[in-house]
Amino acid sequence: MPRSVNAVASRARRKKVLKQTKGYFGRRKNVFTVAKNALEKGLVYAYRDRRQNKRNFRALWIQRINAGAREHGMSYSEFMGSLKKKDVQLNRKVLADLAMNHPEAFKAVVDSVK
Repeated sequence: MPRSVNAVASRARRKKVLKQTKGYFGRRKNVFTVAKNALEKGLVYAYRDRRQNKRNFRALWIQRINAGAREHGMSYSEFMGSLKKKDVQLNRKVLADLAMNHPEAFKAVVDSVK
């Protein structure tokens, strides 16, 4: 009896990997074993950086809020502490946007918590 290897499924698996590595440089795009390693590494980086991206944006928002608050004579920690005391329900993303693009609205927020 001939050996059954299910070449259809094997080829489909390889095609799936090679399709995902389209655009990679050199052998990473067309040699299966190299492409598979490159793809696995890339997916690991993608998973890690989806979380790192959130950290980076939070840090950016904090810097922008700090700069905006210091223009009005408050530090970031004082500002956030007084926001919590006054129970102002604005998150860092919104506050950073106000500080950057709408300084008069941010000044109103700062004045309301002073």
